[in-house]
Amino acid sequence: MSYSDFTTLDKVQTTFNLTLEEDRNLFGFLESVIPSDYLQQTLTEYLPLATAINTEKSRSEFLIAPILAELRRLANYQISLFSGTEFNVDKEKGLAGYCDYLISFSKEQYFIRAPIMAIVEAKNENIKNGLGQCIAEMVAAQIFNQQEGQDYEEIYGVVSTGTVWKFLLLRDKQVFIDSQEYYVNQIGMILAIMLLPVHRKNQNQ
Repeated sequence: MSYSDFTTLDKVQTTFNLTLEEDRNLFGFLESVIPSDYLQQTLTEYLPLATAINTEKSRSEFLIAPILAELRRLANYQISLFSGTEFNVDKEKGLAGYCDYLISFSKEQYFIRAPIMAIVEAKNENIKNGLGQCIAEMVAAQIFNQQEGQDYEEIYGVVSTGTVWKFLLLRDKQVFIDSQEYYVNQIGMILAIMLLPVHRKNQNQ
């Protein structure tokens, strides 16, 4: 059993005894950030290509990866980014396998330390079908941090097709699924949301 086996919200909720809340606009208070000219030019060039090829690989390479690289730059390279990395936390509970993307608060890029955000590529462009897997990876990140003595109250999650982004938040045993979806033409808001845990960490230091 692995992260990808959590194909439904019901399964992940029951397995980890979670409560779900789905009707709150979690990030409406944020102001959009200004993406770099480089990212804007990249998306202008690659968006038609990614949607024309229309595979998970093309969307990951041409849309998701450049946005995450921009996030790392905006965070002044104080975070690390992992792609397709094995993240085994508790195999008996199914918290094992490969993650599409993980973001960590540590600058260490050779191994995972202090994961704070899990990003799952939506399969067949279906955001809903990726939520269970994303939550499982968020639970794994929460457990990992607790085992390592990292005191982070919130773990963030994203399910994305590259063009559509859906955000989640895990706090203790409660999962908040943002009522809003963000589209790639709202890239400033997408970046603002993903920068939020970085800003909160810096404020608490």
